[in-house]
Amino acid sequence: MDTDLMTSEQGPLAAPLPATLAAIPETARGLVFGMFVDPHALEKNDRTELLARLRDGIAAHPEIAELRVVFGMALCVDLEVQEAIEQLQHAVRLDPDSFIAHLKMGELWMRLRVCRKAEEHTRRAAALARNLAQAELSRRQGAAIRTLLRDGVERGGHGAVSGLRGLLRRLWSRGGALSPAEDPGR
Repeated sequence: MDTDLMTSEQGPLAAPLPATLAAIPETARGLVFGMFVDPHALEKNDRTELLARLRDGIAAHPEIAELRVVFGMALCVDLEVQEAIEQLQHAVRLDPDSFIAHLKMGELWMRLRVCRKAEEHTRRAAALARNLAQAELSRRQGAAIRTLLRDGVERGGHGAVSGLRGLLRRLWSRGGALSPAEDPGR
């Protein structure tokens, strides 16, 4: 992959990005780096600027799946979940063999507690992993999803039975004592 297209002079974290991300407008590159360093540190006007610049990049290069992944991540930071889902789904359609597209789609579904979809995309990402770092990322995400499924927190999932199972598990681990919030008789 040619990385010469996108070098930056923005400090120690400004390593060259893959050429496929060279479509990120110059005005947005610093904001993208900031989003990766600490997404919560971006002010509202920075997030708005970042989204506008990434929209420009997608308009100019609609076929680049990785650009749509970055855009989807920025939309998540700005809490625009529906559009983030659409962008990440589009990235997966554009490049069904993209590790990062499947990993981030799985992460978003996991955060939304739609665990079966999260599990599907995370498994696909694990199968597409090309190095130990990617394998570890997908392994950890898969473990988090399995924990959510085991604890019965899937949105629209298990219902009352899993809630009862979780309550019984907490009772068993505490030796029978319920907190006032967990006591159904209060």
